[in-house]
Amino acid sequence: MTLQQKHNITVLGKGPAIVFAHGFGCDQNMWRYMVPAFTGSHTVILYDLLGSGKSDLAAYDRSRYGTLHGHADDLLQIVRHVAQGPVTVVGHSVSAMIALLATNRAPELFSSQVMVGPSACYIDDPEDGYRGGFTRADIDDLLDTMESNYLGWSSVVAPQIMGAPDRPDLREELTNSFCRTDPEIAKHFARVTFLSDHRADLAHSRLPTLILQCTDDFVAPVSVGEYIHRVIPNSEYVLIDNTGHCPHLSAPDASVNAIRRFVDGRG
Repeated sequence: MTLQQKHNITVLGKGPAIVFAHGFGCDQNMWRYMVPAFTGSHTVILYDLLGSGKSDLAAYDRSRYGTLHGHADDLLQIVRHVAQGPVTVVGHSVSAMIALLATNRAPELFSSQVMVGPSACYIDDPEDGYRGGFTRADIDDLLDTMESNYLGWSSVVAPQIMGAPDRPDLREELTNSFCRTDPEIAKHFARVTFLSDHRADLAHSRLPTLILQCTDDFVAPVSVGEYIHRVIPNSEYVLIDNTGHCPHLSAPDASVNAIRRFVDGRG
């Protein structure tokens, strides 16, 4: 199996490379509203995280993907084999941290990074005042519910994650996307995602970084985006007026405008 088949890689357009990496329970199709804005000026690279979308599910290794570093290794492999020249990487949600790990490890491969709805740690840490949005009990309950009834969990939580109260079609789309994901892989990836803590990796970033945050986000509250902005050197912070965790779907124009200003300013 080729790398392209393994990750269902799609390459569009021509110019400096920009890689889009999707979040939990999603696939590359979630970027469809934004991609046309960049294909005229960039080589756009889309792929499915291993275990998601049309990737090779048989290649999912629980040991390799027992941390986000396994997915970061995949991203580096894709950039090395598909892209030419330093690339901009746009990561949504958990993929923002996957991209951070990749860019920290091989900064020479990247020109900049964009974090859409990132969270370095989902669990509150009262000792240092960090507010991740959830208590450890909240996360344990979430994971236990997923374990016992993944489809039921998806039907309840996906609409909350999407937000977009005026777009029931998007809420249904995310629910369906969650439900299409292999339950065993999804439960494993969720545990890796929601129990991860990459706060210590933020300060090691040396790339120009754009942080896109929504004003009302069930998964990554404003306090998280502000924290990441404070810790990452050379970062910019843009707050989008949007309810939900997926502004690339529910507020694509605002998301495109912010990313274009950032990317064009670096060019």
